[in-house]
Amino acid sequence: MASPEKTMPQHDEAPVSPTRRDEIAAAGSELIGGPLGRWARVGGSRLTPVRVVALVAIGMFALGMVQKIPCYDWAWFRGTSSQYTHACYSDIPHLFLGRGFSDGLVPYFDRLEGGMEYLEYPVLTGLFMQVAAWLTPSGGSIQHREQIYWMVNAGMLMICAAIIAVCVARTHRRRPWDGLLVALAPAFALTATINWDLLAVALTAAAMLMWSRGRALAFGILIGLATAAKLYPVLLLGPLLVLCWRAGRYREYGTALLGAAGAWLAVNLPVMLAAPEGWKKFYTFSQERQVDFGSFWLIITQRTGESIEVDTVNTYATALMLLACAGIAGLALTAPRRPRFAQLAFLVVAAFILTNKVYSPQYVLWLIPLAALARPRWRDFLIWQACEVMYFLGIWMYLAYTTSGDKHQGLPPEGYQLAIALHLLGTLYLCAVVVRDVLMPERDVVRQDGSDDPSGGVLDRATDVFVLGQAARPPRHAAHAVEGPRVEWGRTGPAAR
Repeated sequence: MASPEKTMPQHDEAPVSPTRRDEIAAAGSELIGGPLGRWARVGGSRLTPVRVVALVAIGMFALGMVQKIPCYDWAWFRGTSSQYTHACYSDIPHLFLGRGFSDGLVPYFDRLEGGMEYLEYPVLTGLFMQVAAWLTPSGGSIQHREQIYWMVNAGMLMICAAIIAVCVARTHRRRPWDGLLVALAPAFALTATINWDLLAVALTAAAMLMWSRGRALAFGILIGLATAAKLYPVLLLGPLLVLCWRAGRYREYGTALLGAAGAWLAVNLPVMLAAPEGWKKFYTFSQERQVDFGSFWLIITQRTGESIEVDTVNTYATALMLLACAGIAGLALTAPRRPRFAQLAFLVVAAFILTNKVYSPQYVLWLIPLAALARPRWRDFLIWQACEVMYFLGIWMYLAYTTSGDKHQGLPPEGYQLAIALHLLGTLYLCAVVVRDVLMPERDVVRQDGSDDPSGGVLDRATDVFVLGQAARPPRHAAHAVEGPRVEWGRTGPAAR
C-alpha cells in the first residue's frame, strides 16, 4: 500500500471535471458545448474556474434582483397581498421605515415606537443595516428612500454572494467547479435579498476556507464574527470539536475556540455594556417568538387546532436538537472513516433548521454552501433545491391567501402544509445521502479521487486517536476511481485499540 505522502494529490494538479463524473453536469454542459473532451487543454485562459464561478454568482444574483422588480416598482407600497402574489417580498424596505433607519435612529440605543422596542437583529447585522442607511440619501419621498435603501443593501449583499461562491470554489482545491452549485442554486437567487443572512453566510464560508488552509485562528475569528451576525454559525464549533477529538487536534480546536470567543466579544461587548436592553433584544425575541412559518410545529398547530405554549416548544425543540447533535457526534466517532468537516457542518445546521420553531425562506442560504461542500452531486442538490423553490412559492401564496380577505387568493393552509412537508422532506433527503456517504465513504464523490478531507485543514489525513465501535477496526479505503490513486488516509492510534 502506498504511503499517504507519496499518493497525496498535488495542489497544481488539474481540477476535477464535474462533466466527467456527474451525469447531470454532463447533460447541463450541452448548453455551452458539451462535456470536457479527453484531449481538451485545461488552463491557459483568464477565465479560471473561480472567476467563472464568481461571475455566474453575480449574474444569478442580478436575476434575483430582476425577480423583485414588481415589488420594487409598486407592490411593496400599494397593498399587502400583491407583494406575495408576485413572490417578491423583502424585509429590507419595510424595516428601513419600521426600525427607525429612515428617521436616523441608532440601532440598540434608540427605543422604537410600536411593539418592537429595539432592533431584533444581532449586532453585526445591525451595523450592516446602519451602514446601508448611511449610504441612503436623506432627501426625497419615503418610497424613493426605501427603494434606494434596498438597492444599497442589494449591492452590499451581492459582494457577499460573490465571496460565498469564491470561498466554496476554493475550499476544495481540486474541485473549484463545485462552487457552481452555489452560484446556480435557484433558491439562492430567489432569497438573497429577502433579509441580511448573506453577511453571516459569507463570513461562515470564509471561515471554512481558512480552516481548509490550516489557519485555525482565522477560522475562529471569522466564525465569531459570523455568530455576531447570525446565531447559526456557532453550531459549526460542535462537529469540529468531535472531529478534533477523534484526531487528537486539541490545540488547533482551542485556538479556533478562543478566536471565535474573542471576535464575538469584540463586536458585542461595547453594545452590551452601553445599551444592554437593546443588545439583548435579539436573544429575548428569539426566546419569546411563537411557532411561526415553515416549521413542523406549525403543521401540528394547524392540523390540531391547538396552540402550543412557547416555553413548551422551546423545551422540545432544544431537546430534539440536542438529540440530533448526540446522533451526529456518535456518527462522527463510529464511522469507518473520520467524516469530512463539511459533512458534519451541514448535518448540524440542517438539524437546527429541521427542529426550529420557525423557518423563514431565506434560511436556505445557510445550507447551500455547506451542501455544495458536503454532497457535491448535482442530482441530489437539485432535488433538494426543487423542494426549496416549492416552499418559497408556497409561503408567499399562503400569505397572499391570508391577506386577501374574502377573496382568498392564494394557497390555503392545507396547501401550505404540503409546501412545508416538501421542504422538510427535501432537507431530510439530503441529510440521508450525506449520512450514507459518511457510513460508506467509498460512495463519497469527494473521496473517490483519493482525497480524504480537503476542507479539513489539520484533520486532512490525520491519524485517529479516539474512535468507537466499527471505527476501531481496520480502516476501509475509498473505491478506485478513474482518476487519482488509492491511498491510506491514517491509521487508528493506540488509544483506540
